[in-house]
This record gives sequence, structure tokens and C-alpha cells, in this order.
Amino acid sequence: MKSYLESWTIAAAALFPQALSGEPGFAEAPPEPPREDSFGFAAFLAGDVEGWFTVSLDGAILSAPLLGEGVDQKAGWGELLRETSEAAAGDLLATAGKKCRLEKFEAVSGRIEVSRAFQLSSGDRSWTILVRDETRAAESGASLASELERTPRALSPGLELLLDVELEASLRFGSREMPLGEILDLGPGDVVQLDRHVSDPVDLIIGDKIVARGEVVLVNGNFGLRVSEVAEPKKRLESIRCLF
Repeated sequence: MKSYLESWTIAAAALFPQALSGEPGFAEAPPEPPREDSFGFAAFLAGDVEGWFTVSLDGAILSAPLLGEGVDQKAGWGELLRETSEAAAGDLLATAGKKCRLEKFEAVSGRIEVSRAFQLSSGDRSWTILVRDETRAAESGASLASELERTPRALSPGLELLLDVELEASLRFGSREMPLGEILDLGPGDVVQLDRHVSDPVDLIIGDKIVARGEVVLVNGNFGLRVSEVAEPKKRLESIRCLF
């Protein structure tokens, strides 16, 4: 059966060259002890696969602007590794039918026991990435209990009919009211300033209702939304009713 580590390796090989400048190579390498200046992040998974998955990086990688000039490299690596963890969970579901979700993601310090080692290389420079896989298949009882917690309570027959209805979802980054004259004067290269700060959450819109808010992330080269807050069920249902 496919493991989370295998899915993580596939996700990392796809995302790292896309997200990092210079499109560095990513390949498996012989295991080695973590260096003194290494830093890392740990993801805790729950579902059909549960446990910790830890990634430790060579501290020298922070001196290379792989995530762009003027960027907090350590924070950037944290975000990239979070996205990789989520993409690995998606790959595991798509290829092995195993449902797991990222419950917690945090920075860790200290050395880790190594399950597998990889090398990230760009030009004549290379950096070591070490992983510790402490994930395992959940026991059937625990997995069933977890699944029951996520399953909605009994729905009315009328509402069950709506569960297979496909709805169009869109993200709203912001808005602005403009006079018609200004709109007609727009041309290539013009910038329209929206009423939302770059750090503010974006809206997930169904019909004409906001059903959730969150931050934009990169998933397998595509934009996605990491949900941070969700509207009450009643308000989400109202967004469906407005379509009929």
C-alpha cells in the first residue's frame, strides 16, 4: 500500500521546482545526520493515516534566496512545506483512497531520526533535506470514530436531494466602485486599487453569499484557498437557496 512518505516525495518533486527560483533539482540522497544549524517543521495528520511527519532542512539553505529576494526564507519554507504536506494528503486520497487531513503544522528544533534523505540542487550548490516519517494507518475503530465526527447528522430527505447539485464557487479578492468614465478610460498597464489589504482574507462566494474566508495558497501549481473561517450552516444553506 502507498505510504504518506511516498505521496510526500511525489508532491515535493512537483512543487519545489515550481515554487523555488532556478527550478532546482530534487532527488533522493544517502541518509546523513542533521547538521547543527538545521531547522525543521512537523505536520500532524489525522484520518485513515495518522501521526507526525517531520522535515529538517540544512540551515545553509536560508542564505540562498530560493523563495525570492527580500523574503523571509524560513517563513517561506514553512509555507511551502505546509502546502507540500497538504498536496501529499491529496495525492494519497487520489491514488490510494486514504483520507487524511493536516491537523497541525509547526516549527520544530533539534535533531531528528532520519527515515529518508533528499538533495535539493541548483547550479553548483546543493542542500540536504531530511524527513522522519512517523505516520501509520489508523486503527479501524479510531478511523471510524474520526469519520463519524466528520459526518453530518441525519439530513432531511429534501436536503439530501441537494447534496449532488454542482455549484459554481469563486474567490473575491476585493471590490471597488468606479464611475463609468473611469472604467471607459482603463487601458493596458492601468492598476485598479481594491478595498482590501493584501493581508486580509479572501472570500469564497457561492451564488451571491460569502460561505467562507481564508488565504490563497499554491496547490500543485494551481491557486487554492486554505479556509480559516466558515459561515454558519444556516447562512451557507441560504447561499444555495438563492440559486433556485
